[in-house]
Amino acid sequence: MHLVIISGPSGSGKSILANKLLNEFKNISIIKTDSYYRDNLLIKLLSLFFNDIYDRIISIKKKKLIDTLTSIINKEKNIFTYNYNFKTKKSSIRRIFIKEENKKKIVILEGIFAHRLINHFKNNIFMKILCIEKKELCYERRLKRDRIQRGRKKKEVEERFIRSWDIFHNQSYDFKEDNQVIVFDTKDEKQYSKIVYKLKILNS
Repeated sequence: MHLVIISGPSGSGKSILANKLLNEFKNISIIKTDSYYRDNLLIKLLSLFFNDIYDRIISIKKKKLIDTLTSIINKEKNIFTYNYNFKTKKSSIRRIFIKEENKKKIVILEGIFAHRLINHFKNNIFMKILCIEKKELCYERRLKRDRIQRGRKKKEVEERFIRSWDIFHNQSYDFKEDNQVIVFDTKDEKQYSKIVYKLKILNS
């Protein structure tokens, strides 16, 4: 089992890239860090005092996310995954039974926190990708997504975006300086082709 890390600031094209790769290969599955947000009393209390709490890794069920990835990597038959509803702010758990013939060879871990889990899976990481894009375009993507999927108003989205942008860049210095990281722009078809080529070699 091989792990592909896709990280980047909000709206930088992480989901766009992950979904393109999912359509390109049959043996890929995607785990989103966004699906592992906490919904307990503690995080709700912290959100009253810290406006940027959901842009910090304390806001996700890190151990549960690690458990999910570990189960997939170990090719276990029963996998527990989570989903977070941004409108109701409720988290739900789902049990998936994986048949031997349906087990995936590549797992994509995608999200603003994805690079923060690298140290837990060093031996399984095949590729690390940093999505980059102009700040203005990232904001437009975030605004569109949050209005439709999360029911947020423009002012709230703008405030959240500015905080998340600054936090990501302040906390990802090592990842951005890693010479093994592929820097990707969604408009760069040549770089996308290189990523696909490497994954095809892995599958051969």
